[in-house]
Amino acid sequence: QVQLVESGGGLVQAGGSLRLSCAASGSTFSINLMGWYRQAPGEQRERVAMITSVGSTTYADFVRGRFTLSRDSARNTVYLQMNSLKPEDTATYYCYVLVINQGHYNYWGQGTQVTVSS
Repeated sequence: QVQLVESGGGLVQAGGSLRLSCAASGSTFSINLMGWYRQAPGEQRERVAMITSVGSTTYADFVRGRFTLSRDSARNTVYLQMNSLKPEDTATYYCYVLVINQGHYNYWGQGTQVTVSS
C-alpha cells in the first residue's frame, strides 16, 4: 500500500555532500515513521535517521551533526542531506516506512548507493 522511490545516491569525495530523496506513494496518510537505513557490504543494516508523523527526528550517533532529515509539506517525501561525508558512510541507503494500522507494516525502498572516496 506504500511504494517508495529513492534517488540521489552517487560518488562523492570525502568532505563532500549528497542529498538523498525518498518519495512515498499510496497510503501515505497512514505513515507513522519514515527515514533511512544503510548497509555496507558484509555488515548489518543500521538505522541512520527517522522522522515521525508529527515531525520529530532522531539520528544515529555516527551521523548526528552531519546529516539532516527533512520532509516536504505534503509529508510524502523525505530528504537526507548528508554533509561532511566520510569513507565509512559508504553503503547502500534504504528508505524505510513504518505503517501502524491494525498491525505493523514495514516498507523498503530499492536502495541507492552512496560511495565516498578518500
